Amino acid sequence: MNTTTKNIQPNEIPKIRGGLPLLGHMIPFAKNPFLFMKKVSDQAGEIAQFKIFNQRMILLTGDDASELFYRSSDNQLDQSAAYKLMTPIFGEGIVFDAPIDKKNEQLKMLMPALRMDAMRQHSSKIVAEVEDMISDWGDSGEINLVEAMKQLTINTATHCLLGKEFRYELTNEFADIYHDLEKGVNALAYSFPNLPIPSFRKRDKARLRLHELVHKIIEKRENSNEKHSDMFQMLIDTRYNDGSHLSSNDIAGMLVAAIFAGHHTSSGTSAWVLLELLKNPHHMREVTHELDSLLGSDGNVTFQCLRKTPKLENTLKEVLRLHPPLIVLMRQVAEDLHFKNHHIKKGDMVWASPPVTHRMAHLFSNPETFDPDRYTPGREEDKNLMAYQPFGGGKHKCSGNAFAMFQIKAIYSILLRKYTFEFVDAPDSYVDDYGEMIVQPKSPCRIRYKRRTADSFTSKYGTAGNPQDTHSQCPASPEKEEPAAATTITNFHISIDKQLCQGHAVCAGESPELFSVSNNQATAIDATPPINMLEKAQCAAKHCPNSAITITTDDSSK
Repeated sequence: MNTTTKNIQPNEIPKIRGGLPLLGHMIPFAKNPFLFMKKVSDQAGEIAQFKIFNQRMILLTGDDASELFYRSSDNQLDQSAAYKLMTPIFGEGIVFDAPIDKKNEQLKMLMPALRMDAMRQHSSKIVAEVEDMISDWGDSGEINLVEAMKQLTINTATHCLLGKEFRYELTNEFADIYHDLEKGVNALAYSFPNLPIPSFRKRDKARLRLHELVHKIIEKRENSNEKHSDMFQMLIDTRYNDGSHLSSNDIAGMLVAAIFAGHHTSSGTSAWVLLELLKNPHHMREVTHELDSLLGSDGNVTFQCLRKTPKLENTLKEVLRLHPPLIVLMRQVAEDLHFKNHHIKKGDMVWASPPVTHRMAHLFSNPETFDPDRYTPGREEDKNLMAYQPFGGGKHKCSGNAFAMFQIKAIYSILLRKYTFEFVDAPDSYVDDYGEMIVQPKSPCRIRYKRRTADSFTSKYGTAGNPQDTHSQCPASPEKEEPAAATTITNFHISIDKQLCQGHAVCAGESPELFSVSNNQATAIDATPPINMLEKAQCAAKHCPNSAITITTDDSSK
């Protein structure tokens, strides 16, 4: 690929040479999307233009350019126009194929199943799925890690989000349906989603079959007295703002959208957590010791205890930095935009690439190095939300991010206490497969396992650690106001970025005295609470999945 740039006129976006008539740069992009975009960014800078099928593409990388991408409104950057490839998967009129207002209405319908209270109920289901997966492993053996994690995360997502029919009655068939739908997401589908090729035919056949299954389950539930509390039932009972029901086609599309949010961010990431820990034995020892100390050999895994695993959480964050599941995010320009001294025209397609931005040395120290400690207090390299973007950013940040993080931590809180693992092949042979738009480690990804013995645990709780699972990890509310001791902070203020907040309701779960959530938006009950509530406010801000809460303090010494 020839990526030298032309002489740049004032206000001209750096243009990438090369490409073919009609195809433009489609071939190098399809061959390795990440490598193509990294070369473009390295040589042209934070904004660059090139063509794919005669469509002008604008690549925005780095935190400044990413802010334009993530912070622009739907009226400026149209998400729906960029994701027509999802219409055959979700269905006509669903999410990206819906008008902006209806799309946002539909996305809000999914949030109750992804909130904090719902996730508290998911922990036992995730543990059950992991235990089921390893039930026939025996004391030692070998697995294809990628395939195991794909199966585990789809089982977990269906169990937690869709309901027992999909998990226990349609397990294999739904897995096949989902596989065929997922294969419909590729580089070619971005420009030609309806070509008559085998993978697209399978995709369309799978979508029709899913609609049939959903329709039958709805009919079955309507004729049953059994009560259900899953996402499926929630969508059956939900109404649009105009009072109309969701059709069975709507529900099928919404369920697939939920699984894409809760699964595609999980399977590859889950595999990479183990691979990176094996490549970095020091961090493996630290994470394993953390879990052993907290839970022992058979302590209960709960939503709250997983808040007490900073080593594991930072490992997961670093895996998401180096191996974000989405290589490229897209929007179509609906109104002319300006970035610094450059003009982006209506009709252009703009791209953001998380893995490219994540490897910029001015944003992350030693960016090619696996370093979970970069997220520890004092460093906190994930605080720049326009630099750290594994789930996207702004109001369109993946709503399944909190579920994905919780799911993966729960998986490894079981696996690392049950088994030790090692590579079967050379460590440097375990790499990302950029041939797919949803990144996974390249297969076969062979891992050998061996059961741990009870005497290998050193837990402060003994061999059955079981720390108390309180409702909130935040400190209890003080009974009366007292001045803050040994500090000059006199008051503080709570602000919530409404664009970032998606209504996960973690803040209200952690600190109900300070926050409430209505219509998928959090509100500070009192924006300037008493100073003795500062620690609770900081705790809620810390655990917000989208970092939408900011706490500012006043210091009387200044």
